[in-house]
Amino acid sequence: MIQIIAGEKGKGKTKHLLEKVNEAVKTANGSIVYLDKSSKHMYELSNKVRLINVSDFPISNCDEFLGFLSGIISQDHDLEEMYLDSFLTISSVKDEELSHAIERLDVISSTFHVNFILSVSKNESDLPECAKAKINISL
Repeated sequence: MIQIIAGEKGKGKTKHLLEKVNEAVKTANGSIVYLDKSSKHMYELSNKVRLINVSDFPISNCDEFLGFLSGIISQDHDLEEMYLDSFLTISSVKDEELSHAIERLDVISSTFHVNFILSVSKNESDLPECAKAKINISL
C-alpha cells in the first residue's frame, strides 16, 4: 500500500510524516525505515526507527532509487513500513517519471508486503491520476 502526503514546500508534510512514523512504531511487529535527504530529523524519530540519509548514497535517477529500496527490503525480511520524506528529491524522480515511480512502488509494495508513506512537494491537482487515489493528507 502507498499513502501520499501532498502539498507545496513548507506546508508541514514532514511534521505529519514524523507523527505517523512515531505512532506506527508503537504497534509495529516488524521494522520501520525512514528515508530522508539529511539526518536533520534524527532526534525527532523514535530510536526504534532506522533513519537512512539517502544523500550519502550515489543515486542519480528513479531506477537507481528503486533498486536502492529493493536492496533495503532484501536485507530485512521483517520490514513493515518505509517512510519517504521529500520523495521527489531523494528519489531523483522527474515530473514525467512520477507515474512510473508510483506504479513500480505499488508492485514492490504488494510483492514484499511493505507499506510506503511518501511526502510529495506538489499540490494534489498537480499529481498524476495514479497518485491522486493514494493521497492520505493534502495540505
